[in-house]
Amino acid sequence: MVAFDLALFVIDKRLEATGGPSILGLEFAGTSDRGAEIMAEWGAHGCYLARLSLLIDFGFMVAYGTFLALAALATRDFARARGLRSLAAAGIAAPAFALAAALLDATENILWLLLLAGHGGEAGPRVASACASMKFLLVAVTILYIAWGLISRLLRRGPLPSEW
Repeated sequence: MVAFDLALFVIDKRLEATGGPSILGLEFAGTSDRGAEIMAEWGAHGCYLARLSLLIDFGFMVAYGTFLALAALATRDFARARGLRSLAAAGIAAPAFALAAALLDATENILWLLLLAGHGGEAGPRVASACASMKFLLVAVTILYIAWGLISRLLRRGPLPSEW
């Protein structure tokens, strides 16, 4: 996951050096006109870098989606074992949120790849930006859930309820 993040960071810095925004600027362009403006600012080399970034991001999606889903499952299992009902109940949705975020990310990237290739129409950028917004929301909720579990774990280091 770190290797993907590092590669994306390096590409993003090179993308910004073209004079246009980072890949996040494209993700939240929202309209085909703004997408076209960004591509014009980037130029041919910048568009190549954006495509490269979007393609590498597919590997990152698998890594972060799997990691967050497994961490959420472990948090849910911990909550069930400790009798933490609220945390366990929230754990029903958190793993699915992580996987849904990765699927939204994939949908978003496919739409931007189509736009970079001259396709995607008027709706593509709106849908892609909506997918990006939902992706970041779901990732944030999943991370907050995992953090809640970590804090609960730190506060409850005693024996399991079955050992009382």
